[in-house]
Amino acid sequence: MSAGARACDDPHHCITCGDDGVPMRVLELDDARGLALCADEAGTRRSVETTLVGALAVGETVLVHADVALTRMEAPA
Repeated sequence: MSAGARACDDPHHCITCGDDGVPMRVLELDDARGLALCADEAGTRRSVETTLVGALAVGETVLVHADVALTRMEAPA
């Protein structure tokens, strides 16, 4: 462990990243750079790296963790 790093008190929760995935809707694409501008339910916008999920379309929803799209999410039926 590096100097100044804290040990996690809960073995099921990482204090660094929280192990949280957030559903985000694709608003704009920059395919050349592998990025998308996405928004969560609250409207917060973030630049998201999309290499793991491949080509996306505006309006799709992806699960994002640490500003990386991990997978596409199916639209609710």
